[in-house]
Amino acid sequence: MIPVKTIEWIGGLDGVARLIDQTLLPGELRYLDVRDVETMWEAIRMLRVRGAPAIGIAAAMGMVLAVRDCAPDRRDAFLAAVERAAAYLNSARPTAVNLSWATRRMQSLVIRHPDLSVEALKWRMLDEAKAMVDEDNAVCQAIGRLGEPLIRDGDSWLTHCNAGGLATAQWGTATAPIYMAHAAGKRIHVFADETRPLLQGARLTAWELQQVGVPVTVITDNMAATVMAQGKVQGVIVGTDRMAANGDFANKIGTLGVAVLAKEFGVPFYVAAPTSSIDMRLASGEAIPIEERRPEEVSEGFGRRTVPPGVRIYNPAFDVTPHRYVTAIITERGIVHPPFHEGLRALFERLPSSQP
Repeated sequence: MIPVKTIEWIGGLDGVARLIDQTLLPGELRYLDVRDVETMWEAIRMLRVRGAPAIGIAAAMGMVLAVRDCAPDRRDAFLAAVERAAAYLNSARPTAVNLSWATRRMQSLVIRHPDLSVEALKWRMLDEAKAMVDEDNAVCQAIGRLGEPLIRDGDSWLTHCNAGGLATAQWGTATAPIYMAHAAGKRIHVFADETRPLLQGARLTAWELQQVGVPVTVITDNMAATVMAQGKVQGVIVGTDRMAANGDFANKIGTLGVAVLAKEFGVPFYVAAPTSSIDMRLASGEAIPIEERRPEEVSEGFGRRTVPPGVRIYNPAFDVTPHRYVTAIITERGIVHPPFHEGLRALFERLPSSQP
């Protein structure tokens, strides 16, 4: 039971970043070979690659693509290209902190090695981007091992949007405990919220769970209250694109409603959050920027108009869930319980200085 690879680098410095075009799922599994930074920016912006960890890896690979043709004898031009690439890629999507975390990491790498030649720095950047894939797999598997004991044999858990393997390099954050429970022989069933307006739960989460044999039932977003009220759900687990220092977190629009429902019906609500998605610079979720996307995603989703012409549309891609609705935060370095501002601070004090 090994989930498909979402993103990887193929070849050497002259190679390509290969990623699954998630806009085509579940109807078609197609891989996109990205050869320049402009195509990577478009892939991130148009959700061909999506999910905070996967976006971070894509941005790192995008920076390699942006600088690999720089002249080896023009260091100033190379350094300028690094800065331009970081700013350009950061503009693709504002909410997921992993994107800027990855570009800062690449910038820092270059700054830390003033003695290396331009060609050596290009190779070092490629090695760093590849290392992010390995690190992400290790992080997700650690989240899975820590979260798996929370799932009991025979449980049904609900998840919103896609924080599965397709949102990371391979294993997922919110799905990792589910994968581990399934591998351990536990009978685990998943309710996947459809997740309007782009249906990431129906198209992506259901697809990948089906690929590995985990029983899954898709429900529309407005059915979550009913399945909880009927006692069909024993736990909720979601991912995050950015978490503040107090445990407030941004995730796909609709997550806040799920959290409020879980609180009402006494269902434990967990957030699977790699430390790279936790922004300790932000005191609370009020400071998290929320991306607003094109109105056509609502009015003409998947090719058919469902809203009368001329009607205004509000389409925020994320909402912020206050920490008071969260039972616990599952990170790769341990499970954090309330009070979250203390637990997260203690967690980051233990992190090596190289960590975000």
